[in-house]
Amino acid sequence: MPLTADEVRHIARLARLGLSPEEVERFRDQLSTILDHFQGLNAFDTEGVPPTAQSFDLTNVERDDRARPSADRSEVLANAPRTEGAYVRVRAVLD
Repeated sequence: MPLTADEVRHIARLARLGLSPEEVERFRDQLSTILDHFQGLNAFDTEGVPPTAQSFDLTNVERDDRARPSADRSEVLANAPRTEGAYVRVRAVLD
């Protein structure tokens, strides 16, 4: 299923990517090949196969949630790039 250059530019715009004309052409070929592979999956009969998130059974392996001593505050602050008093200082993420 060959994509057009306009479709690739549209996909890039949705992903907020700026592409050069050479990249548009390269990604057009690559994305078209990927879509062809997905089209090939239509050849498989999946009638009666239940949808799954995993192809094999998984069991969560988790450690017991027990209180443990934490790292010493001075060690933590010694590894922090910026500190303010007894706290790690980080850049603001909101206005």
